[in-house]
Amino acid sequence: MLRSIPELISEARQELRCLSAEDAFAEQSTNDGIVIDVREAAEVADKPAPNSVHIPRGVLEMKLSASHPDPAQTIYIHCASGARATLAAEQLKRLGYQNVTVITCAIDTVCENQK
Repeated sequence: MLRSIPELISEARQELRCLSAEDAFAEQSTNDGIVIDVREAAEVADKPAPNSVHIPRGVLEMKLSASHPDPAQTIYIHCASGARATLAAEQLKRLGYQNVTVITCAIDTVCENQK
């Protein structure tokens, strides 16, 4: 039987650090972390996330390791809802990145449930 995307997200978040957008950006401003926006180009053009690096989810693993090869780099992953960010963060952890955080909601919204 196939598992649903919400099930996968829920399971992955049990093993990942998750923060609201507000908390992530506040923390990032003090620790030299980078915010990676994994949305598609049209989404970013419509509503850009401030001070973020755009790397679409489909090429994240290939591009990030080339541009940010330090496994200790603090990384915050952002998308529109937190779903792609969760799956992306899970993959980055598998690659060996040690300090990955999921931003659990859109940059311009307030998260009510962080996990």
